[in-house]
Amino acid sequence: MTLVTSDKNNLFSPILLGDMVLANRIIMAPLTRNRAGEGNVPQDMNVEYYRQRAGAGLIISEGSQISASGIGYPGTPGIHSEAQVAGWKRVTDAVHDEGGRIFIQLWHTGRISHSSLQPDHILPVAPSALKAAGQAMTYEGLHDFETPHALTLDELPGIVAEYATAAQNAKAAGFDGVEIHAANGYLLDQFLRDGTNRREDGYGGDIVNRMRLLVEVVGKVIAVWGEGRVGVRVSPENSFNDIKDSQPQQTFNAVAKKLSDYPLAYLHVLEGDMLTGERQVDYAALRNCFAGFYMANNGYDLERGNEAIEQGHADMVAYGKLFIANPDLPERFAKNLPLNAPDQATFYGGDEKGYTDYPKYVGA
Repeated sequence: MTLVTSDKNNLFSPILLGDMVLANRIIMAPLTRNRAGEGNVPQDMNVEYYRQRAGAGLIISEGSQISASGIGYPGTPGIHSEAQVAGWKRVTDAVHDEGGRIFIQLWHTGRISHSSLQPDHILPVAPSALKAAGQAMTYEGLHDFETPHALTLDELPGIVAEYATAAQNAKAAGFDGVEIHAANGYLLDQFLRDGTNRREDGYGGDIVNRMRLLVEVVGKVIAVWGEGRVGVRVSPENSFNDIKDSQPQQTFNAVAKKLSDYPLAYLHVLEGDMLTGERQVDYAALRNCFAGFYMANNGYDLERGNEAIEQGHADMVAYGKLFIANPDLPERFAKNLPLNAPDQATFYGGDEKGYTDYPKYVGA
């Protein structure tokens, strides 16, 4: 079988992020799997899971809480303790031994948490004291979300400092860079969107103020990592976790323009609403607002991914469910091989079943 080729850039073209060459533009999207061990420490099966997928041009790890209070779900890894750093070092060593590259996604869930998960059972935090509709996943089962504590001005520098410390920990753990999670209804996204940010101070109101916390975090994390080693993920119209914005096009065009001022590795955009499938935002226009590399995500297959890169809509394409089920996804794409189907029943929590037991392709 022949490789898919093109005179233009496509999914299989190398790309230079800062001073780091990625072998292809097929990116493993961050995927919450709820399989960290005791103390939210990566364990043996996590090492194997990421090692299996090292053929990606870049792996972006599952979201990893920047602090004990950043947690929102059982079994999600952190990057704030010595044991967690050591656990992640085993993962990054395994990926590097296979010739791969890996970023960690820095995560604070904000109001999408529950006091039973928090240190001393304190309330989760948010830009405003607005309760999310729905239920939190806890170790005792599902519980209604709680009305969060609205962060005070005095508390915000501490949040920024936690991101900076987590970025330093990621370096110690051997990662190649970091992605700042500002999507999917979590803390930084809660600040960005006017449906969850009702503040009347310098961090609320117009979009310049609402993006202030993200901009401060980006500046501090780049100060740790330098040029081309920090990405940012956004989701302009995703309604996951009961979040929305009244003017998503204007809001995220402005975010993309502002982030162009920084030497980011990329802007990672979840296009559309992953719950409804709707796409109202003009992502080509948003892409044109960002001066750096654009990573597209949500619903792409081989054909659409190649088209996005060949036509200049995207520089890289991130794949989620397909990477869950196909540890050798780049090879399957390159040779037009059939794909394993993902088993949604095993996405969250559990053991190696549905995690490290998806087979690589064996055949002609």
